[in-house]
Amino acid sequence: MAVVASKALRTEDNFLLRYRCRKRPGGSRGPHDETALSKGIIYPAAYLGSTQLVTTKQPTKKVRMQQAQEAVNRIKAPEGEEQPSTEVDLSISNEKIKVLNADTQETMMDHPLKTISYIADIGNIVVIMARRRVTRTLDEAMEDSGMMVDSEGRRQPRKIICHVFETEDAQLIAQTIGQAFAMAYLEFLKANGIEDPHVNELDYHDVLNSQEIYGDDLMLFSNKECEKEVLIEKERGEIMGVVIVESGWGSLIPTVVIANMSQFGAAARSGKLNIGDQVMSINGISLVGLPLAQCQQMIKSLKSQSLAKFNIVSCPPVTQVLIKRPDTKYQLGFSVQNGIICSLMRGGIAERGGVRVGHRIIEINGASVVATAHEKIVEMLSTSVGEIRMKTMPLSMYKLLTGQEQPVYI
Repeated sequence: MAVVASKALRTEDNFLLRYRCRKRPGGSRGPHDETALSKGIIYPAAYLGSTQLVTTKQPTKKVRMQQAQEAVNRIKAPEGEEQPSTEVDLSISNEKIKVLNADTQETMMDHPLKTISYIADIGNIVVIMARRRVTRTLDEAMEDSGMMVDSEGRRQPRKIICHVFETEDAQLIAQTIGQAFAMAYLEFLKANGIEDPHVNELDYHDVLNSQEIYGDDLMLFSNKECEKEVLIEKERGEIMGVVIVESGWGSLIPTVVIANMSQFGAAARSGKLNIGDQVMSINGISLVGLPLAQCQQMIKSLKSQSLAKFNIVSCPPVTQVLIKRPDTKYQLGFSVQNGIICSLMRGGIAERGGVRVGHRIIEINGASVVATAHEKIVEMLSTSVGEIRMKTMPLSMYKLLTGQEQPVYI
């Protein structure tokens, strides 16, 4: 039986695996037959309780384990006192994790597998962390951004629900969930037309660990001193004179980017803003994770004001991407159409390397691909190994800078 050396398992959306089991004699990874796991494996356990914790978008393994321990400390009764608990059946499949009352078989919890953020086994304790489900209009966008805002635009912290169970099968449960994610990941690849004979042998854990978050602009966000406050003075009735575009899905901090400025507008006249700057907030209201239309409306509303406060992170207009890929058998985890990044696997080597949906690839390994055919770009990417370096920028910004679109200033 495989041992979880770190006593923790981290998972990502879209079934990107960060866990490794030894291979079963039949060839699959994990402790169970895949047919049985697709139907659901049931473990008896004692449900001790649940608690909610504040978290960040990308906590480290150490932080996750600290969170798991905190959840246990909150819920487990002090030594010598009786521990309240409910006998349950914990059902694990490649689609979901369900908790059933052992006596009535009523469903107590039902989490799709892709909503599970982390699993930790600590002795006979299992902690399952799931993303909190919210119902506000912008809920999913805010959760993905790692920060939610209320109806007045105030920042609200990202939270997770931690469910705590006690069972002698704690380690086996962690391994089973790891195998469930592996199966779901393979099915995800097949659903997207990827049939790779090597895929069952992939050790994505090691590849993912070698790919640290990269990107000149991304690294700026790790230093809060890089975020600066800018005051823009303007005439009442005057527009700011900017064009903003989305930073692109996959951004460490998803917000809007200044893509163009009118030389006659208040923004350009101030000399304090530049193309490429990412706007974090306006007049104290966070733009992180908000839809583009809502951000545009906030800037338009500044027309009646004589002073506006922007909080920005100055970034170059071109995003630097670095993907570490040791072998072509490892999927890059994104798709391209005519040089435009169309889709991206959450948490994979491409996202960590700085790839963003909605960006136009400008350069691959030092070679310009601006006028390169789609087939050639695909070939360059599919055959590249080692360090793959790219330069990209939001497609809308690219079209504005190359004159393919005319700017509409706000």
